Amino acid sequence: MQELVLGHEQTLRLSAFLGVLIAMALWELASPRRRLEAPRVLRWSNNLLLVGLDTVIVRLAFPVLAVGLALKAEAGGWGLFNALDVPGWIAFVLSVVLLDLVIYLQHVLFHFVPGLWRLHRVHHADLDIDVTTGLRFHPVEILLSMVLKLGAVAALGAPAAAVLVFEVLLNACAMFNHSNIRLPASVDRVLRLFLVTPDMHRVHHSVIPRETNSNFGFSLSWWDRLLGTYIAQPAEGHEGMRIGIPQFRTRRDLWLDRMLWQPLRGPAYGSPRGTDDTGTARTKPEA
Repeated sequence: MQELVLGHEQTLRLSAFLGVLIAMALWELASPRRRLEAPRVLRWSNNLLLVGLDTVIVRLAFPVLAVGLALKAEAGGWGLFNALDVPGWIAFVLSVVLLDLVIYLQHVLFHFVPGLWRLHRVHHADLDIDVTTGLRFHPVEILLSMVLKLGAVAALGAPAAAVLVFEVLLNACAMFNHSNIRLPASVDRVLRLFLVTPDMHRVHHSVIPRETNSNFGFSLSWWDRLLGTYIAQPAEGHEGMRIGIPQFRTRRDLWLDRMLWQPLRGPAYGSPRGTDDTGTARTKPEA
């Protein structure tokens, strides 16, 4: 079974990506949680161009990606689970869970190290939050994330099938929990006991720093609760909260060229001239 799954890795990845992207986009149109402020065509075209650029750069930069490295580690006997005599299903489950914890910790790191935040704030500078925001990351952040992921896969000796499942789930969950969809409160309340829901993660994209630095999980919701970074709801409510960060609040900042240069612009933290500490413009913003 593992050989069959790994033999169709690219087909599975692409099918899952397109399936979740289309499903979430249609759901957003049918039942949106918030009114979007910026034109969808502008945001989607530039966010998806960034995704394409990220994909090309990763393929050129790394001769072996996470699943391939897991196969090499298994053949060479590297890593924790290849050294220990544990049942395959335990190694599988623990690998998926521990890799998710690594992504949580990486996310925290990218918020609190100024140089890393300069890269990660490209993700937060979207003026709205929807399914494409979950794919919007600076290429250098993607490269650094891949290095960390490869290190974790090698150290754990994670089974290749577990790595593939983890990566597909991570990508799908990122699109789901960034989606501008409305879930019944009762469903959200139960679902967020296990998974990061859109209402849970939307708090993380608030312009208020305390809320920005919370709810770091991408897939499993446990880490925020266990490690004290969980905030249940935004102070201003989901319809009233402001999305983004103070420094970059114009529509011109949504273009691909501005996203690529953004890490070099302005201070790592803080408000630029013309905004207060909550990102509210003191003068009329640029269109």
